[in-house]
Amino acid sequence: MLKKWNFSTAEFGSIRKIVQVIFLITVILIGYRFYTFTVQLEAGIIPDIDRPPGIEGFLPISALISLKYYFQTGIINDVHPSGLLIFLFISAISILIKKSFCSYVCPIGFLSEILTKIHLKIFKKGLRVNMFIDYPLRLIKYCLLVFFVYTIFFKMNGFAIKQFLYSSYNIIADIKMLMFFTDISMTAAIIIISLIILSVFIRNFWCRYLCPYGAFLGFLSFFSLFKIRRDEEACVSCKKCDEVCPSSINVSKSKNIISDECFACGKCIDACPSKGTLSLSLPGKKFRLKPVIVCIIVVFIFSGGSFLARYTGNWQNNISKKDYMNYMIENGLVNIP
Repeated sequence: MLKKWNFSTAEFGSIRKIVQVIFLITVILIGYRFYTFTVQLEAGIIPDIDRPPGIEGFLPISALISLKYYFQTGIINDVHPSGLLIFLFISAISILIKKSFCSYVCPIGFLSEILTKIHLKIFKKGLRVNMFIDYPLRLIKYCLLVFFVYTIFFKMNGFAIKQFLYSSYNIIADIKMLMFFTDISMTAAIIIISLIILSVFIRNFWCRYLCPYGAFLGFLSFFSLFKIRRDEEACVSCKKCDEVCPSSINVSKSKNIISDECFACGKCIDACPSKGTLSLSLPGKKFRLKPVIVCIIVVFIFSGGSFLARYTGNWQNNISKKDYMNYMIENGLVNIP
């Protein structure tokens, strides 16, 4: 007889899958709408649909430049306003609940989990990269992050920032990003396939070693209010938490998990046979978050934030469809005689 599924007592794994699927469907719908919008522009047709603002979530570099522009002027730029706000939503989540964006929302994180399942089919207990190789490789994403932060916040002056934000290149950056995949070069295809293969043999290869966005969220997660915490007295030292951790963190040896690689996925909590030993909580194990509460927080920050942005007029940009057509023609991206 099947047990009745209770949303309030469900484990992290079950709740997280629901949230991942919700956001994945949202991303697919946004992508399809944006693809239709772009195809009509390419054909020299003024689109009969509006451009979805959510696509700007895939422009993190532009969002970082917009952040500096906001610090300088107090103005949310009207070219990619939602890109900046999505960046702030993601940052807020990381300050609250570690890198939960990566394990609850990010479609690349979702793909990495699928590839990890293939990894575990091949290597039953999973492979761990030697620490003398792992640590230097993990520096790569931080080096990339430092490069972008240094270039944007220390090298670009106010004039250069504004010139970039309102350039035709930045205005249609999302369209060029889409075309990178729809008209992909052989070199790019080989690199992407190589990354997928590497992710099968080395768990979370892209996220762990190459993603500068993940590096930024990892840095913010050091200040996270909620962390995985272990009750040393209740722990039975079975090490099941270590075995299931996708980031190869030695949970069984730590009182508080402060690692920049912790996704707050809750796999260690679900696997622990001594219930209550591990918790996602405030210091002193106060206010332990249930999986459903984590789900509500993540969804609320994104949905509530986007509704507030729409209400204040800071979600949709002010670029008309005709202007988009002109910028496409200017950049030679319209396929008409």
